[in-house]
Amino acid sequence: MVARIPYPATVPKYYAIASEVATMALLRSSGLPIPDVYGYSPAPDNAAETEYIFMEFIRGTKLSDIWLDLEERDLISVLHQLAQLESKMMSISFPAGGSLYYAQDLEKVAGGPGIPLKDERFCVGPDARLPLWYGRRSQLDVDRGPYESAEAALVRAAQKELAYLKQFGQPLLPFQRIRREAYRYQEQLPLDHIENLNRYLLIASSLAPKDPGLCHFRIRHPDLQQNNIVVSRSSDSNWRVIGLLDWQHASILPLFLLAGIPERLQNYDDPISQRLTRPSLPENLDDLDEAEQSRAKELYRRRLTHYHYVKRTEECNEPHYAALTDPVGMLRRRLFYHAGNPWEGETLALKVALVEAAEKWETLTGGGAPCPVVFDAEEVRETMKLDAVQRGADETLEACRNMIGFGPEGWVTTEHYEEAMTRSKQLKEDALAETTSAEERAEITAHWPLDDMDEEKYM
Repeated sequence: MVARIPYPATVPKYYAIASEVATMALLRSSGLPIPDVYGYSPAPDNAAETEYIFMEFIRGTKLSDIWLDLEERDLISVLHQLAQLESKMMSISFPAGGSLYYAQDLEKVAGGPGIPLKDERFCVGPDARLPLWYGRRSQLDVDRGPYESAEAALVRAAQKELAYLKQFGQPLLPFQRIRREAYRYQEQLPLDHIENLNRYLLIASSLAPKDPGLCHFRIRHPDLQQNNIVVSRSSDSNWRVIGLLDWQHASILPLFLLAGIPERLQNYDDPISQRLTRPSLPENLDDLDEAEQSRAKELYRRRLTHYHYVKRTEECNEPHYAALTDPVGMLRRRLFYHAGNPWEGETLALKVALVEAAEKWETLTGGGAPCPVVFDAEEVRETMKLDAVQRGADETLEACRNMIGFGPEGWVTTEHYEEAMTRSKQLKEDALAETTSAEERAEITAHWPLDDMDEEKYM
């Protein structure tokens, strides 16, 4: 058995625990490899004075432990199994969007039963996704669902962020310190993001696709990555997926918003992956030195994973494949997520998506009324120029990540921590040694992207 308690920073604790338990129960009853839940408390009103879940321990191997060692046929087999499991979970229909709960749990905090499923033990209630509750957002009295239409789902998170900025907004430096130089290390005003959120809300109701099948409410794993997948060797020595873990913050949304290749499996930045061309190793692989061969094999594996995830989805999950290959599907999702994500001192990503939406308005909406958001040529030029600079900054951070060996948000394994800290310190010393002025040295010292940082203002 596994006993899980939430991190102190987990929000919204009650909704996160209650929705995870109900989600696992429903999906397990639908034949998915989900841990059984033996007991839980979404509130700290118990002897341990904490929220908790007691769940089944699935004996097997984390896919992350063997991922880099998988043979190509095993990699394709695992991706095929994942596509089949996603097809099964995406075949479950829901009457509304939000998150899933036991009706009895939701009634205790929401004052009502939510929108019931056919199995009336379950209902759809408020959306438990983290961006809707992050930091002081949990104090806001805003509508977080359930959503009775795709149009409602498209606007609620953006309306939440507007309410947050009006109540708590303050000038901020970009949270990602590598991106501050482009703004000359000046704090950015929340008014710019408020303007772009209002622009988004002008077009949001037009973003739902015309195909009604893409607007049906469905559920999907919120973080389908190798560390949340348990596998085991079968009798024929093949790897079999036997468990899907960590359903916290799972959300029910229209299919066109849920679609996409999971973050750790995608390779969207690569032109070959974008074209869905079957990848191959370089013909001159044997002529490359050891480091070049390693990079070529790593790129090939990323391309192979991206390619076969899409191809296996095409075979197993036709509705998801339709949403995945919609020419403007990714733009719809970028608009939705950038508008709903917490503001962290930059509005650039949302503005770039809005510019693209205005340019592709007819394709995005099917024609009809003109786009209500208009940018002049100079504003578009300046926006895209800044975006190019920031993409270069992101590439610099990615190079640092590869050099030091850390993951998202600076995460490293315990075993690698001391070495990563040594490399990080050396990288900073090298950067300072190359400075040509006291001002440049002060900027690097104050905004070094790998130093500790007080995040309180961004909450």
